[in-house]
Amino acid sequence: MLKPGDRIGILGGGQLGRMLALAAARLGLDCHIYAPEADSPAFTVSAASTIADYRDEAALAAFAGDVDAITYEFENVPVETVRFLEGLKPVRPGSKALEVAQDRLEEKRLARRLGAMTADFEEITSLRTLRDLVGGVFGVPAVLKTTRLGYDGKGQAKITRAGEVEEAFAVLGGRTGILESFVRFDREISVIATRGHDGAFAAFDVTENEHRSHILHRSVVPARIGAKAAAEAVSIARRIAEALDYVGTFAVEFFLIDDAAGGQVIVNEIAPRVHNSGHWTMDGAFTCQFEQHIRAVAGWPLGDPARLGVVEMINLIGEDAAGWREILGDGRAHLHLYGKAEIRAGRKMGHVNRILG
Repeated sequence: MLKPGDRIGILGGGQLGRMLALAAARLGLDCHIYAPEADSPAFTVSAASTIADYRDEAALAAFAGDVDAITYEFENVPVETVRFLEGLKPVRPGSKALEVAQDRLEEKRLARRLGAMTADFEEITSLRTLRDLVGGVFGVPAVLKTTRLGYDGKGQAKITRAGEVEEAFAVLGGRTGILESFVRFDREISVIATRGHDGAFAAFDVTENEHRSHILHRSVVPARIGAKAAAEAVSIARRIAEALDYVGTFAVEFFLIDDAAGGQVIVNEIAPRVHNSGHWTMDGAFTCQFEQHIRAVAGWPLGDPARLGVVEMINLIGEDAAGWREILGDGRAHLHLYGKAEIRAGRKMGHVNRILG
């Protein structure tokens, strides 16, 4: 168990690392950010920083020697990096969770083993296999994705007719893929939850999400979901966390179908980290997702995840952030900017939280 004044190392220097460091500071904990990008926004709010490649073992060893526990802000940190660091300091969550979350096939297989519903899926290693599946049992529409390193719509292609198979296959770039049946859903939801070092579990209320161009635009809580379906979504999240011996905050994204009948949840993705759809918790819950994660990594008791009302989060993408003055003109808007030096199209620059009632 860490104590105030101890230091947490964070792999990754983006906005999630920044918000984790800010949450740690409120609890009297320092943070050391490790990232390869010199302009990482988390550097400016941390006690120490290292600019080095994730596979630089000398730099990693020095980093580990300066901290008391280690975590990561995103799932594309190499598994080998986390395994190396696990031999030096506690890493929470561990490499097991990272390894599963980095592979969409393993994610789906885990969910199925735990009794959760997913889209139908098949591994794709050749164009011939893809053609046979699209022309046979899968049909169209279907979605082809890389098994690794895809987010915000990257590394995937929707196939709506047989003539699009070759173009879709090119998206894989020679990598293994996963073909998923297309799910006609009523809405997208997520469960943000935290599992402590002692096995304690705390979930925030189910969040409803709206995406635009494959990027999260708006989250609102509580989600429009029946009580039974909401309880099942939280139960699935808990089973996943326990199966992975997970420590920290994480997200499970779901599709909600058959809404008129009370709803049924289908697992879409697992994110082994704090999550964009949980940003509303910073101003809309007794304990936010970032503080919960820090508490778990430190081995401390978890806080109360109860929400404070009906809460809305809107992402500021690209030029949206240029309207910061107008946003601040709303005295009830909670503006969070990520300290990124350059506005670019499609780039997450910040978010706004509002308690609606």
